Amino acid sequence: VAPSMRSLTAEEYAEAFKTFLDHSTEHQCMDEFNKEEMPNIMARAIFRPHHQLQTGFLQKSTQGEQDLKMIRILQAAHPGVLIDNEIIEPNPQHVAAYKELVNQAPDLQNVSFIWHQLTSLEYEQQVKEKGTHKKFDFIHMIQMLYRVEDILNTIKFFHSCLDHHGKLLIIILSDSSGWASLWKKYRHCLPSTDSGHYITSNGITDVLKRLGVEYRVCEFPSGWDITECFIEGDPVGGRMMDFLTGTKNFLGTAPPGLRQRLQEALCQPECSSKKDGRIVFSNNLSMIVVES
Repeated sequence: VAPSMRSLTAEEYAEAFKTFLDHSTEHQCMDEFNKEEMPNIMARAIFRPHHQLQTGFLQKSTQGEQDLKMIRILQAAHPGVLIDNEIIEPNPQHVAAYKELVNQAPDLQNVSFIWHQLTSLEYEQQVKEKGTHKKFDFIHMIQMLYRVEDILNTIKFFHSCLDHHGKLLIIILSDSSGWASLWKKYRHCLPSTDSGHYITSNGITDVLKRLGVEYRVCEFPSGWDITECFIEGDPVGGRMMDFLTGTKNFLGTAPPGLRQRLQEALCQPECSSKKDGRIVFSNNLSMIVVES
């Protein structure tokens, strides 16, 4: 009997995600955004004289690199100001990796860190139980809303945590990405993941419109070289297909017809482009800046 398809565990996801990062421009794309847009966002986030900045970072596998870059931009925009930073991240490996980065960073003297090894929902419940509604100047959600059950109420809650003139930054896959096309056609053929999993920027802006909040969207191009996906028996290609489909050993467990259809779909212009004989999947990102 052929093994059946199943979703990736947290550990398997982390491994597949690393392969994705190694072959994509995901982080370079975020760096571009940090360089071009973030200084203005950070400078405009706080209008009153401030001795302390409250920041809240909700995680998804960035393991701290992008967070620390954003903190340094905040420091540059508001020199000498103390930054209180709270991190919400359920994965213990990612918390440990982030703490290690902080320990190795000598330039963070004016920054305090509070770690919550919780999901965003657990954090929300904890805040409501304690009745202490802390206000933040800046909150970001990097690529994390795929893992949320109730997207509208999650955004509504964290938006309510913004202080006057605060900003909420949501980073999510764009509708111009290959992911959007792939999910539309094949989500029903893949193992079910968390119910909010298949969401792109239009789904988020629809929610923001329903909430009646002000926002703007910046689109940033990003690519992912998936050439190895088409090389029979290639272990890197195998992990890439696992990440693309959210499935453990997709190539070994998927029915041959589905495997063939998916590989053909990945080559289509709405998913990827060919460059110097390589196949580059569109991983475009939308950076959505929400006003308080």
